[in-house]
Amino acid sequence: MKSMTGYGRATAALEGFSLTIQVSSVNRKTLDLTMKLPEAWESLEPAVGEAVRKFASRGKVHVDIEVTGESGASEATWDEASAAAALERLRVFAQRQGVAFHPTPELLWQVANSQRRASVFPAAEVAQATVAETLTTALRGFAAMRAREGEALLVDFINRSETLHRQVEIVAARAPQVPANYREQLLKRLREAGLELDVNDERVLREIALFADRCDVTEEITRLRSHFEQFAALLKAEGEIGRKAEFLLQEIGREVNTIGSKANDVTIARAVIELKNELERVREQMANVE
Repeated sequence: MKSMTGYGRATAALEGFSLTIQVSSVNRKTLDLTMKLPEAWESLEPAVGEAVRKFASRGKVHVDIEVTGESGASEATWDEASAAAALERLRVFAQRQGVAFHPTPELLWQVANSQRRASVFPAAEVAQATVAETLTTALRGFAAMRAREGEALLVDFINRSETLHRQVEIVAARAPQVPANYREQLLKRLREAGLELDVNDERVLREIALFADRCDVTEEITRLRSHFEQFAALLKAEGEIGRKAEFLLQEIGREVNTIGSKANDVTIARAVIELKNELERVREQMANVE
């Protein structure tokens, strides 16, 4: 099981520049891939997308590819030879004009700054291999974080599945007693109303039979047990399971709602409330699973 929340980062040196690639993701029903990279490298987008799809099939994934100079802030370097030549020309010019030449730090800065040369930005073809290698490293870290998150979610799902199963078994144990309790309550109300009817009276038996049919949840319990078995198997499955699990949880919710509408019993009603609450927590967590 893998979470859709993840982050990975990797750096590398490239032709006098510093390359940094960051990959991050949050939950999303489908794969929503966005990327930011230097304009000169737009041709690398298909390869970046293909690499990401090997590691993620769902989630909003963003890839940020940043390039900076060696200092981390500039993409230009000093041209010392040009600056020295410019300074020498100024000295000769001052000498010809009969002016004393005493360079100040401010003058040195102005001359040197005017002679800065921009570093040659690496072409996409030159950068492709380094970008691919660095991206793979970042994606591995990204995938490792998603796996760790997935392990934590798996433990939570197992615990919550056990809670759901216990509540269903409470319903299963209580359900057969509901018609008998209804019969006792019915006879009690009849006696209180001054109508003494025999337990075996046809009208009493018919009413109890109709009630028993209306509140029978045997089929729902059977389907819930089957759904729980499928859910447990799904949690152990490889690859993408989020969509299947969400569908299965929807079916479980349907059965729980049906039991709630059928059961005319306080104990079952309490169990249904617990089932709905726990099921909602599972749904919220499953929204983070790939």
